[in-house]
Amino acid sequence: MQEEELIAGKHSVTEALRSGRTINKIWIADNAQKHLTQPIIAEAKKLGIVIQNVDKRKLDQLVPGIQHQGVVAQAAPYAYVAVDDLLKNAEGKGEAPFLLILDEIEDPHNLGSILRTADCTGVHGVILPKRRSAQITATVSKTSAGAVEYVPVARVTNLAQTIEQLKEMGVWVVGTVVDAAEEIYDTEVFNGPVAVVIGNEAKGMGRLIREKCDVLVKLPMAGRINSLNASVAAGVVMYEVLRRRRLQG
Repeated sequence: MQEEELIAGKHSVTEALRSGRTINKIWIADNAQKHLTQPIIAEAKKLGIVIQNVDKRKLDQLVPGIQHQGVVAQAAPYAYVAVDDLLKNAEGKGEAPFLLILDEIEDPHNLGSILRTADCTGVHGVILPKRRSAQITATVSKTSAGAVEYVPVARVTNLAQTIEQLKEMGVWVVGTVVDAAEEIYDTEVFNGPVAVVIGNEAKGMGRLIREKCDVLVKLPMAGRINSLNASVAAGVVMYEVLRRRRLQG
């Protein structure tokens, strides 16, 4: 069991502080740019969080391969929630549920980008499978620009079963596939309670998950390449749901 988690980069650490996430310690690189670190140091001091100045190489070792901008925080592990909490989140806002189901999205950068757009478009929560899927890490947090602190994420053992439960609760499950007959602009289901399924980067949605969907839709394609990056495709669909709800509201 992971007892701590590292968060890297100005936006990720700032949003973690703002959201009230438990942070045990913040490391600041000696050569970090003051305009990036000063607001973080001020906020951390207010909250009584330990700040340690270290050589940049120490941060490179802590979060290899991540652009940390000279700031890394040690935080309590990311708190996943239950699927029920996602529905309560929608209810608390007086809105029809708008969920995302990610069927084995494996690239943490894609997951981070999807969470960032999810926050921008009013998604009430994201559902991931526990296996064969990227989980919330420092890379995901950095790519999401701190949106992981605001978009609740549920991890489930059985995605197909979860879809069945959502359908029983009146949520329409919409799958995105390249060979669907209907385009996202033609479907009427986005106005009500909806869960959009985004498939794996290479394979798309699994057969069983595809069969569980109420509706299958595709993005119109005018170019020579017949598919989009998973996070871009997810973003287009999320904004279409937001557009429909704005028109309705």
